[in-house]
Order: sequence, then structure tokens, then C-alpha cells
Amino acid sequence: MAKPFSTGFLIFPGFPMACLTSMIEPMRAANEISGQAAFEWHLVSETAGKVKASALVEFEPNHVLDDVDDLDLLILLSSPTAQFEAKSTSGKLRSLQRHGTIVGAVSGGVFPLVRAGIAGDKPLSVHWCYKSAFDAEFPSHRSSDRVIEISETLLTASGAAAAFDLSLHIIEKRLGAGLATEVACWFQHPVMRREGVDQAIPALSGDTAGAQFPPLVERAVKMFAQHIEEPISVGSVADTLGISPRHLERSFKQSTGLNPTHYYRKLRMDAARQMVLYTNDRMSDVAAAVGYNSAQTFAKHYHTAFGVTPKEDRNRINLFRVRGNLSVPSV
Repeated sequence: MAKPFSTGFLIFPGFPMACLTSMIEPMRAANEISGQAAFEWHLVSETAGKVKASALVEFEPNHVLDDVDDLDLLILLSSPTAQFEAKSTSGKLRSLQRHGTIVGAVSGGVFPLVRAGIAGDKPLSVHWCYKSAFDAEFPSHRSSDRVIEISETLLTASGAAAAFDLSLHIIEKRLGAGLATEVACWFQHPVMRREGVDQAIPALSGDTAGAQFPPLVERAVKMFAQHIEEPISVGSVADTLGISPRHLERSFKQSTGLNPTHYYRKLRMDAARQMVLYTNDRMSDVAAAVGYNSAQTFAKHYHTAFGVTPKEDRNRINLFRVRGNLSVPSV
């Protein structure tokens, strides 16, 4: 019998529990269906002791990272704000990669992946709710809007459902497409998403995730999203689309319930909040990053959007971290 494919999950305090189970459960099912121990998995931590997930459930790892050597794959699971507790962690991760271990990350795990210097120049799947924070901290790294990104040495997935797809890809490569499909059916997972599939992003109107806008509105939204740091006027967008500002406003109202100015501001505020919560950037720098010359105007719009000032929001999340809890979303 072939040696089991060995996967380690390096878990940090506040890691998203759903991402862990979404990868392990398909592997467990593959073992049952195939009647062989095709996969094995291990929980790994930086230091000895239990690790508390974002859902406040405690996990007891099997191994300390420094003692791990023989892994086929190591997946990092964390919140975006996870910091290394051991000085040896970055070096150990680089050593594992040099000696043939495939490395990867799910959700916020891409942040320590890059901080450890093991991401290389490959595109990384970054969940849309962390994208602005990721781009602000790592401007030289390519963040991808794809559900998953796969290469021979690096695997990344945007969230828990994407982690399930990633696990199915690993199963397919080792045991074939037929068994991977059967595993998917066990869990009523209707479609195995492959590379090249974009993430579903909720509409600001409160519609379901992945809601489709009319082509005109979709083009306008893309233009707004491409001009977060250097704002573009609604009139300029309308001119580019070859319509009147009034026509654009009516189209936005019908599709989103918001006029284009308020929709655009909401995009900028959502990007700002990622940086407030998941980076240590100064508030003036956050304001500039979303196109505000005035920190006061930025703070006013932020308060209108979220009911707190940027400083209050960061103080609140820092308090949660001190108490051992972390903010949602944990995806």
C-alpha cells in the first residue's frame, strides 16, 4: 500500500474552524470510500498547548512545528492578524518548503504565509473581505479574486467552501476524478469548483451573494472598484459608459437601492474597514488609501457607515484580541 498523503494544519489562535473541517472531512470520506488510508492529517502549532479557534472551541495539536519534518502538505490557518509566537517559525516554514513540502493557506492564513517569506511570486487567493488589508500590507504580492489558486509548490483557498474544493482537488490528483466526485456527493457538494472561478461577492443592496447586476451597472461597479485610492466622479463614469448621470443613477437605484455616490462610498468604506481592523496603518494613511484628503471627512463618513469612528473600531477589535477573541468574519 502506498504511503498516505500527509497533511499538516498549522493552526494559530483565532483560526477559522470551518476551514479546518472543510479540508479534513473530504479526506476522511475518501479513506472510507476507497477502503485505504490514502490520507492522514495532523494538527500542528508553534508551541505546545491548546489552540482556541475563532468559534472559541479549543484544539489540542499533535505536533509542535519545530518537530515536524515529513509532511507532503502544510496548510496555514489563521486570522489576518496572527503573529508568530516562536522566532523559529519563519525559518522552519522555509526549510520545510525547501525540502519538498507543499505549503498553502486558507482564508486569513495567507497573511502569515507571506510574512514567513514562502509565498514567492505566485498569485494568492485572498478572500474579498481581506483583500484591501492584504494589498495594503503586501503591495508587491499578487492577490487573486479566484476561489482557489494552485501550483506545484503553493496552494491557497479563499475560505471554508473553497477549502472543501481544494481538498477535492487533492483527492482527485491522488485517487482519481471518480472518487473525488463521490466524495463531493457524500456531502451534497454539487459542483467542484476548479481554478479560474471567481469568488462570489455580496451585493451592497443586501441581495444574495453573487447577485448579477445588469451589464451597465456591473461595468460601473468595476470602474468604482478600480478607483478606490484615486476616486472617479459619477459624471466621468457615466461619460465612459456613454450615458447620462441621471440614467446611471436610475439604473443603480433599481439594481442596488442606492444611488451611485452612496454605493461608491460604501465600497470605499468597506475597504477602509479592512485596513482599520486588519492592519496597523495610521488612520491618516487609511484615509488616503481610500481617496480622502481630509481625515475628518473620512472619520465622519466612517461613523455614518459603521456607527463608530475608525479609532473606536480599532480599539474595540484590539480589546477582543487581548481577551483571546477575534472579530468576525472568520471565513
